[in-house]
Amino acid sequence: QVQLVESGGGLVQAGDSLRLSCAASGGTLSNYAMGWFRQAPGKEREFVAAVSWSGVSNDYGDSVKGRFTIVRDISKNTVYLQMNSLKPEDTAVYYCAARSGRGVSRGELAYNYWGQGTQVTVSS
Repeated sequence: QVQLVESGGGLVQAGDSLRLSCAASGGTLSNYAMGWFRQAPGKEREFVAAVSWSGVSNDYGDSVKGRFTIVRDISKNTVYLQMNSLKPEDTAVYYCAARSGRGVSRGELAYNYWGQGTQVTVSS
């Protein structure tokens, strides 16, 4: 059973950068593909980024492509989401997720384990 704990959220201004962390325990990240999702108030959960179990492949949602980067550090059993050029529309609760499958996936149902989420608020 993998446990995921996100951290690094906070209140920033538009144009700022922020790095979210997702620390895993109870399993080795190299055995899982990882993803980040977000949910804004009144909206459905949205795919943000994913990385394959090998770390070779990644995928990004259209709204964050070119601004966000997903990175794994196997030595720390942690996956990061580097967020640059933040916009007010990036405001949401960000969730980390792990899936037993090897490839990247944009679908929530493909993920077996979820963190509790961390709030990111971007002011204009």
